[in-house]
Amino acid sequence: MKLVFAGTPEVAVPALDALIASGRHEVAAVVTRPDAPAGRGRRLVASPVAQRAEEAGIEVLKPAKPRDEEFLARLREIAPDCCPVVAYGALLPKVALDIPAHGWVNLHFSLLPAWRGAAPVQHAVMAGDEITGASTFLIEEGLDSGPVYGTVTEQVRNTDTSGDLLTRLAFAGAGLLAATMDGIEDGTLKAVPQPADGISLAPKITVEDAQIDWAAPALRVDRVVRGCTPAPGAWTVFRGERLKLIQVAPVPDRTELFPGELSAAKNNVYAGTGSHAVELMWVQPQGKKPMRGADWARGVRIAPGERLTVADVV
Repeated sequence: MKLVFAGTPEVAVPALDALIASGRHEVAAVVTRPDAPAGRGRRLVASPVAQRAEEAGIEVLKPAKPRDEEFLARLREIAPDCCPVVAYGALLPKVALDIPAHGWVNLHFSLLPAWRGAAPVQHAVMAGDEITGASTFLIEEGLDSGPVYGTVTEQVRNTDTSGDLLTRLAFAGAGLLAATMDGIEDGTLKAVPQPADGISLAPKITVEDAQIDWAAPALRVDRVVRGCTPAPGAWTVFRGERLKLIQVAPVPDRTELFPGELSAAKNNVYAGTGSHAVELMWVQPQGKKPMRGADWARGVRIAPGERLTVADVV
């Protein structure tokens, strides 16, 4: 089939690579978000998908909005059979959805109908899911509500950050998306409507969502830190400044600390929660590089009874 691939971030690159390497399909063009400012100089940088497409000699389309007439006209000229999508980052209007004969097929990183929305992997980690996966589905105008072509499953490990899990799903999902294109082409694969029960939503995780509530149980604190790593980054407040939490580890036998209360030893630093303590394994003070929690604690010289706090205003 002739394909137009839509995607933007690094997580979409494995799927593009899989389609290029498939040998069965022609990736005629790529649709991605416009170049965005990056780095200290804030110069405009092409998306990872755009960079990979340019390396492969594939035409790159960067509409400000996917309803722009110039973009729609070019898409009609290309006349794709199908448009596979991975984390494109913009809502597709019906006029665009109607152009390819087999529609737009999205690779979504959850087992639909669970975790519909922008941050399915982060929510799966924060909710303590033991199994998640990826789904391919036909895009409709609703939020991730279209009929499903196929799924793959993936175990959520106890130490997984959302970044760890998303990396594995990106590669597993790439194979699923390529197989979905094959099945659509040869007519052996039909989309099945999603069940009406089991729906859960996964809106974008905000900076406010990533603030640690020290009155929550240690397991919840650990899940929020892992779910918000690498972005937007879990955080708390120490002496009026933000402290980013990169990795914590629950310590069930430390129950004497109040929520947020700190206790430092030579090689460890602990914080109390609503249940038992967590060890602060890696942290990042404001304006500094990541460091081991024990090194941070030695530098700030924690006073007895001193606590991590919650900000009134983000």
